Amino acid sequence: MAHAQHKYADFEGLRERAVALRRGGYSLRQIRDELQIYNKETLQRLVEGEPPADWTQRPRAKDDVRERARELRRQGWTYNQIQAELGCSKSSVSLWVRDLPKPEPRCTPEEQRARMNDGLARLRASQNREREEAKQAAAAAVGELSNRELFLLGVGLYWAEGTKDKPHARRESVEFVNSDSGMIRVFLAWLDLLGVQRDRLHCRVMIHETADVDAAEQYWANLVGVDRALLGKTVLKRHKPATVRKNTGDTYRGCFAIKVRQSAELYRRIEGAWYGIVGGVTRRPD
Repeated sequence: MAHAQHKYADFEGLRERAVALRRGGYSLRQIRDELQIYNKETLQRLVEGEPPADWTQRPRAKDDVRERARELRRQGWTYNQIQAELGCSKSSVSLWVRDLPKPEPRCTPEEQRARMNDGLARLRASQNREREEAKQAAAAAVGELSNRELFLLGVGLYWAEGTKDKPHARRESVEFVNSDSGMIRVFLAWLDLLGVQRDRLHCRVMIHETADVDAAEQYWANLVGVDRALLGKTVLKRHKPATVRKNTGDTYRGCFAIKVRQSAELYRRIEGAWYGIVGGVTRRPD
């Protein structure tokens, strides 16, 4: 410590030299090496108040974006508008322009809400287009199904959604219930592949009592391709008056139940095929 005090005793003299070097374009590291001052705090005190040379300043990648943000703010743009224009975060915009005066509103609150709603509508429309494009691309990628693919698909579909036999409840029969018309179509196509005739099917609708029962029955009869009168008795789901249903509207048609008569042997084939699928997955190489 005594050595350090002796070395920096002529602080003002060192400062004069450090300032001269700083103004001469030296970097802080160069001044350190030139004056042999390795104490960071002392070095900072020697050049205090002297700006670094321009060449030592590293340009920041967002300097141009920052200046553009300030320019737009001066023109009266809002944070949201600047964010959308420059593609940066709102927090960055706030940091860059917080010293600038807040622009006067250019429209009434009602006009602002209308613009916001229009923007949200455009955003939702764009998101919906992206969703539909993704779905259509995925659908097109499937192409035609082979008989084997349809068979395996039907087995998995049934084992996920169909009635299954239990040790405590022996029910070796094929019964399938679903509200998705696409699922019903696939299931019917699968039964056709297995050689199950339509006259072996017992079908009925299961629906809330407050829904349009007649329309639902006709819809499902048309989908299966049978006369509505051939459907079994519709099962009505009754509920208390205070119950609030969310599955309402023209698209709600309840569930459609399909039972294959005399289907114990068919059920065993399905269960065995499912075990075969599980075994095939288990034997797949890593």
